[in-house]
Amino acid sequence: MSRAQWSTAVLRVFGDDLDPDEISALLGSRPSSSARKGDRQVIGTAGRIRILKTGRWSLHAVDSRPEDIEAQIFAILDGLTADMAVWRSLGERYQVDMFCGLFMDSGNDNLLLSSKALLALGQRGIELELDIYDPIEDESAEPH
Repeated sequence: MSRAQWSTAVLRVFGDDLDPDEISALLGSRPSSSARKGDRQVIGTAGRIRILKTGRWSLHAVDSRPEDIEAQIFAILDGLTADMAVWRSLGERYQVDMFCGLFMDSGNDNLLLSSKALLALGQRGIELELDIYDPIEDESAEPH
């Protein structure tokens, strides 16, 4: 089996009363993107407006070609607080997950996460969400 073509990883924090500045202060990093509940978001080229139903704070790793989700996870976590009390508090107040997109090159690519990576996520109470995409015939049509 071969590794997937490429991967993306994003730490996400969601909550109705989420204050992005507070999350940044607690984690020790600015987000890649953030919003408060009720903020307006412009969608697509048509400029349609959506009112956000919950707050969010997201930190993106650099996309990896070929896939290296484990390195992306540690690139994110290593830049944030190691204080497990902060992580516990965040997990009690908000939904916290690590979203990982895996873009396959064939119908039988593999993904391996070490016990070290799984432990790092587990100690922080971070859920792992994997979104796995079938191979794409036309590489210029990569999903967004």
